[in-house]
Amino acid sequence: MKRVVILGSTGSIGRQALEVCRWQGFRVVGLAAGRNLEALSQQIAEWQPLLVAADPSLRGELKARFPWLTLGTPEEVAALEAEVAVAAIPGLAGLSPTRVAAQTGKRIALANKEAMVAAGPLLWQEVEAHGAEILPVDSEHSALFQALLGEKREGVAELILTASGGPFLREPGDLSQVTPEMALNHPRWRMGPKVTIDSATLFNKGLEVLEAKELFRFPLERIKVLVHPQAYVHGLVRLIDGSLKAQLGPTDMRLPIQYALTYPERAKTPLQNLPIPGVLEFFEPDLKRFPALAVAYEAGRRGGVAQVAVSAADEVAVEAFLAGRIPFTDIPKILAQVLENTPSLPLTWENLFAVDAWAREEAKRWA
Repeated sequence: MKRVVILGSTGSIGRQALEVCRWQGFRVVGLAAGRNLEALSQQIAEWQPLLVAADPSLRGELKARFPWLTLGTPEEVAALEAEVAVAAIPGLAGLSPTRVAAQTGKRIALANKEAMVAAGPLLWQEVEAHGAEILPVDSEHSALFQALLGEKREGVAELILTASGGPFLREPGDLSQVTPEMALNHPRWRMGPKVTIDSATLFNKGLEVLEAKELFRFPLERIKVLVHPQAYVHGLVRLIDGSLKAQLGPTDMRLPIQYALTYPERAKTPLQNLPIPGVLEFFEPDLKRFPALAVAYEAGRRGGVAQVAVSAADEVAVEAFLAGRIPFTDIPKILAQVLENTPSLPLTWENLFAVDAWAREEAKRWA
């Protein structure tokens, strides 16, 4: 029986990962969550994990409900004996437990794109030093991973990520009037608030471009984005002979999650007989309407700690928008301002955390 730890168990990806574990009969030995007491309590009751990490404010109530429960840190959950760690704690908070999962030689089913964006080369060092592996959970990166199977690197011309375009692909004309409620109404995916807002600005696709650069170790100029409103083609690989390989499937995150857990095998799901859409459309992204995508590319070109800075600044800017402190159109402006002021430093663990802290304070000046 495959043993799994879920880092970020009460979030959208964590809950769907647990559903995949139900489908396949996997043993969930550890859970790491935040402040959602009721959701976490239900998970503990069902899975009887060996170790649980939660926000310190929940510890007393959890011990009262489950006297037998052993509580620890996310890093301790990540270190449990298991074959797979689902890394779904959002933001840089997920980096440390993901690093521990690598240091303990696990397969990392990576859903925390910020970890790879901010620390890709450093994370790969840990993976390679300890015999771990990384399989992507993002639907787009899972698609690229699958399309690249069997291909030699020198035969690949470019990687193409698809973007649904979010809720504001064409309307409204004036994005400055967008409210948080409008931005949270994604037409295709049900996700957490941070990633949903990032999808509305297309910065999420920018993060995915940077993640693809680090995950597949491809040059930035060979990673493209196409807007694909049907969200059925999740990624394409263009080969040097002009051929295209694409991975298609339902807009359901349980598919890439399961693939990361079961690879190289495929397992049946209840989704296998869903209908195929009759029309598939593709458009070039409008960088004037969605300038955050251009900011992400510029951060990738600058290298060093620039990707750390824009990722951290985005967390602050999105939080400010959701709180009603800034308009929607200020999010990319804040990212661009922080990027412009980012110091030119090499990427090290020390510089990573220092620049992350600096970028958050810098972003707060504008948010």
